[in-house]
Amino acid sequence: MLETVKYLIGSAGASGHGSKSTAEQVTESGGDLSSITAIITGATSGIGAETALVLAKRGARLVLPARSLKAAEEAKARIVSECPEAEIFVMSLDLSSLTSVRNFVSEFESLDLPLSLLINNAGKFTHEHAISEDGVEMTFATNYLGHFLLTNLLLNRLIATAKKTGFQGRIVNVSSSIHGWFSGDLIRYLGVITRDKSHYDATRAYALSKLANVLHTKELAWRLKQMEANVTVNCVHPGIVRTRLTREREGFVTDLVFFLASKLLKTIPQAAATTCYVATHPRLLNVSGKYFADCNEATTSKLGSNSMEAARLWSASEIMVSRDPKAVFNPLNALF
Repeated sequence: MLETVKYLIGSAGASGHGSKSTAEQVTESGGDLSSITAIITGATSGIGAETALVLAKRGARLVLPARSLKAAEEAKARIVSECPEAEIFVMSLDLSSLTSVRNFVSEFESLDLPLSLLINNAGKFTHEHAISEDGVEMTFATNYLGHFLLTNLLLNRLIATAKKTGFQGRIVNVSSSIHGWFSGDLIRYLGVITRDKSHYDATRAYALSKLANVLHTKELAWRLKQMEANVTVNCVHPGIVRTRLTREREGFVTDLVFFLASKLLKTIPQAAATTCYVATHPRLLNVSGKYFADCNEATTSKLGSNSMEAARLWSASEIMVSRDPKAVFNPLNALF
């Protein structure tokens, strides 16, 4: 009850910020970001668009990958209208396609740009069961697996930039408190819903993908520490806000739910605050493997803090993104 009251009134936590803080407010201490190049997925609307706008206002060079180049160009135009000096690159990326992820990274590397910030923000709620071109359930493929491969392929550039500039690289994975709604064997459940749509539950599939984001953060933080890389990775829950994520659930029921929950909803500038705080704030230097909500460190679900599950998911993910024809992933018989 106390935490709910704190949320409703926007009470500041240890960071000095809370649920009512906006992205612009939390980046005031971040200084000039003109030496930063940031890749932000899902930046054509909602939280991602606000994140991109605020980082551009702080001087960051932006790379906006999107499935729709038209939507990305429109997002770029909106930012430039407020920040005429902003340097923004628009590129094609469909996170549900591993081939598209690889093509995007190749195109980005051809620009020979530094990279200090990667924000894995894009998210999809798939009401109807669907399978990606790589044979993976669509929500998991888009929200997690595409970002897993994207991060791995960009890791060397992040590490090299940090080494050259001395500026610590950061990776921000946007998850959700909904990750706590999933229980059970995540890899086995992925196999079940990939093979049999009769077992598909859209909300549980979404919760699975968000749990995977949390576990990815935990395992990657451990690996970066072992590598002694000057790069951190953290995970955030942005809060509840009506964005295009719900576009497949428009209608009376959705409208009613959001109306009744309106007192709990954040504005988009408030919802983008935690991402921007974790991406830029100086006090998070060397902080890695943590989960944040309302711009303060928070607690994940029990499953989300399980190191063995994080390592198991990583091993399974490496097989799923592998180009080796011998690397066949069978989640129903996985012994990770």
